[in-house]
Formats: sequence, structure tokens, C-alpha cells
Amino acid sequence: MRVVIIGSSGSGKSTFGHRLSGACDLARVELDALNWAPGWVDRSKTDFEDFVRRVEAAIAGERWVTDGNYREAMTRILPRATHLIWLDYSRAVVMRRVIQRSFVRAVGQQELWPGTGNREDFRRWLSKEHPIRWAWDTYNRRRLQYEALFAEPRLAAVSKHRLRHPREAEPLIARLAADSLLG
Repeated sequence: MRVVIIGSSGSGKSTFGHRLSGACDLARVELDALNWAPGWVDRSKTDFEDFVRRVEAAIAGERWVTDGNYREAMTRILPRATHLIWLDYSRAVVMRRVIQRSFVRAVGQQELWPGTGNREDFRRWLSKEHPIRWAWDTYNRRRLQYEALFAEPRLAAVSKHRLRHPREAEPLIARLAADSLLG
């Protein structure tokens, strides 16, 4: 089982990926952790080859789940995927989640990805690249991109799941866990 989770920033991809990896005994590949270097250096932009090497090494096995939206990574990940899950939640759900997550992270000052020193900072909240603004600005564009992705003929053999409400998450995880035990 090789699962790709996509969705707007703040939709809950990482949380869903964490829960699914535990339920199905899959290696978890958090694309943000592969991308962000210390000092908020974006490897996908500053060292593309290193980012791609990290992604390819992470998906070399046969049992994994990825969460993230990096276009550069998707060209490597999607051809190997057996399942594609789209967390297609309303803008209200996404914004509530991303604001709450950002607030908790900023107050707690926990390192986001081990060894990076990267922490949420209230001073970054007004930046165009901050997840709150990014989630708002890219929401409609992402939905169109993912609708097109779900319709792509090259992914016809991939099992696709489009979740439109968070209450659909746990039942899907349970179904995939049961399938994982059978297969």
C-alpha cells in the first residue's frame, strides 16, 4: 500500500497521515520534513536535487503514506501510488484548522521538524507564505488542480478517495487498515 494524501494547507494531511500510518503499519513520509531545512530554507527551491533525492529515498519501499502538496515531489510519488486521498474540506474547516494549528504552535514554540530549529512565530503570520495566508490564497486553485488530478487517465488504476467532511476520515482509515490486513 502506497498512499498519497493531498489537500489545502491546513486541511489535516499530516494528522491524517500519522493516523493512517499507525493503523496500516506504513512508513510515514512528511514532505514538509523533507523540504524544510534549518532557518526555514526551502529545499524545493534552494536545492531541488537534494529535495528530490530525499523524496525518492523515502518512497523507495513498498509501504508508505505521504502527506504534502509539493508539485516537484508528486511527479515522483504519484506513479508509485496505489491510493490517493483528497481531504476536500470546506474553506471554513480548513481556515479554522490552520489558524488553530498556527496559534498552538506559536504559543508552544515546539520545533516543527527535528533538527531544524524551525518554530512558528506570530511575526510571520502576515507573510504571504505563512500557512494561514497561503491556505486562504490557494484554496480555490488547489480544488481545481485536485479535481483535474482525480480525472487524469494515468491515475485510473489508483484507488481514489475524496473526503468532503472530517467525519469521513476515521471510517476511511478503518477500511484501509482492514484492507491492509487482507492484502
